[in-house]
Amino acid sequence: MIARRKTRQIHIGSVAIGGDAPISVQSMTNTQTSDVEATVAQIDRLAQAGCELIRVAVPDSDAAQAIRAICDRINLPLIADIHFDARLAVAALEHGAQAIRINPGNLGGPDKLVRVVDAARAHAASIRVGVNSGSIDKELLARYGYPSPEKPDSLIESALDKVCQLERLGFDDIKISIKSPDVLTTIASYRLLARRCDYPLHIGVTEAGGLIAGTVKSSLALGVLLLEGIGDTFRISLTRDPVEEVRVGYELLRSLRIRERGPELISCPTCGRTRIDLFNLAEQVEAKLQTMQAPLKVAVMGCVVNGPGEAREADIGIAGGNGVGIMFKKGRLVEKVAETDVLPALLQELDRMEAEYLENLNKAGRK
Repeated sequence: MIARRKTRQIHIGSVAIGGDAPISVQSMTNTQTSDVEATVAQIDRLAQAGCELIRVAVPDSDAAQAIRAICDRINLPLIADIHFDARLAVAALEHGAQAIRINPGNLGGPDKLVRVVDAARAHAASIRVGVNSGSIDKELLARYGYPSPEKPDSLIESALDKVCQLERLGFDDIKISIKSPDVLTTIASYRLLARRCDYPLHIGVTEAGGLIAGTVKSSLALGVLLLEGIGDTFRISLTRDPVEEVRVGYELLRSLRIRERGPELISCPTCGRTRIDLFNLAEQVEAKLQTMQAPLKVAVMGCVVNGPGEAREADIGIAGGNGVGIMFKKGRLVEKVAETDVLPALLQELDRMEAEYLENLNKAGRK
């Protein structure tokens, strides 16, 4: 059983962060924020995948002004990501952003930070203090050195210094992130920060890479931290479609038995016994599962003989080869069909199981 670190709780719109709130999964759009249609379309896809918080880049006034139109058309709390320009932070808040991500040290001085904090307070918005290993003050780098697994102090001191700036202005609706592209530095930094404050923490590995490298690095760093009870919200940063970030995020939570969302896919890695296009079959099933809510275990196996036994814990599964397909539940054969019909048969049964799950959910909600 994982013992969560005790933190104060903040809110971003309707989503609670920290305290006893569930660990939330977030992502960031890669569209031009000023392109409202493209940004809303991407956010809708992210919401369908289970994204709970969405961050958008605000590089100019057009992006800041577009936030109003975006917020009017989405159901996720929106975080505006600001660098260097206090005017953009204020404008983003005035146009509906429920939170902002800033580095208080690069907004242009104390007076500008005051204006940003006043706007956040006026709009009941929270602030994420975000410090990356590449944005540490020069004097802190000179004092502590570049952050490393052995000495991550410059990263922590930079973040806490920025938090103190906000606290001196009477603002504490804060969460903190300190990111590094290095796995071991990320782990060491968050461990130390977790001992130094009780603010909720957004955890992640910055510039993690593409699907393979990014998934491995993020899962290692975040997996260790989450097992230690550190982390209240996170993003898996990938150089990919951001929907993939959300999918990896929920698989990480599922693997640690922290949270589950939707079905789990079990599929064999294939071997010389496989006589079916398992890769294509698994991809089609996975695409279906991403649209479902029922917490099922679904297996796609390549061997009719051994598949059901190897996936005996699956709620439902299929296997095929040499023109024959079978469907099984909990390891027991329930239907035998032509190989070409095995996928349609599974999809039909998944629709039935999803409808039954949602009906039971609705009944429970009405009681």
